[in-house]
Amino acid sequence: MTRRAKVTVHTLRHMKGEGHKIVVLTAYDHPTALIEDRAGVDVILVGDSLGNVVLGYENTLPVTMEEIIHHARAVARARPRALTVGDMPFMSYQAGVSDAVRNAGRLVKEGGMEAVKLEGGRRMESAIRAIVDAAIPVMGHLGLTPQSVHQFGGYRVQGRDADAAQHLIDDARFLESCGCFAMVLEGMPWPVARQITEAVSIPTIGIGAGPHCDGQVLVVNDLLGMNEEFAPRFVKRYAEVGRTMAEAFAAYAADVRDGRFPDLDHSYPSE
Repeated sequence: MTRRAKVTVHTLRHMKGEGHKIVVLTAYDHPTALIEDRAGVDVILVGDSLGNVVLGYENTLPVTMEEIIHHARAVARARPRALTVGDMPFMSYQAGVSDAVRNAGRLVKEGGMEAVKLEGGRRMESAIRAIVDAAIPVMGHLGLTPQSVHQFGGYRVQGRDADAAQHLIDDARFLESCGCFAMVLEGMPWPVARQITEAVSIPTIGIGAGPHCDGQVLVVNDLLGMNEEFAPRFVKRYAEVGRTMAEAFAAYAADVRDGRFPDLDHSYPSE
């Protein structure tokens, strides 16, 4: 099978112009990145969601640069056709421009990422412009930004009233003017996401933002049904891998305890 051309930030802008939807998934390890790339995913995001779904944290806030870089390296080793984007974790860019540029550079230089993503609108102007000036592509992130969970008072849909919606639209235009090549729109009413998508020339990637964005992203563990208790409205589960794993582990344990595994078919004979 002929390998398709490498996806770049310019590819994504062209896809928006041609009306082709952009497929984005998170990955945190080498085998998952390989499988996603074979499936034709356009963008692989090494998200700080790894804090929740891989490392067992309550939220994304404890995730460190070292943890993101560790997982980014594993994904980058897959040498995917997909564009690779690394999340900038909490407090890796908020404290100042020098921190922002240094840590974005680490994600590219040490983590092997081709772009970075950070949360926030106009208040992130200095960081975004400085990272873009350092020749590192930046993906924005508006709406329900998980690193602001305490400020929001929980994971709440953003932009429900007219003033809040207009603020998001203005922020989206601003992110484009700062040089972002794309933006994630999370946890907002679909009419607002549609207005933003029509208002900017860069691609919008939705998660809990309705069907009118230029692309969609899901956390791979959610898509696979790894956590049966986590079932927000915006997630469509395409498999029940968590249930399948539990059944396989239980069957293995029963075979070991009852002496059915290993049998001679799974053992080496003598010469």
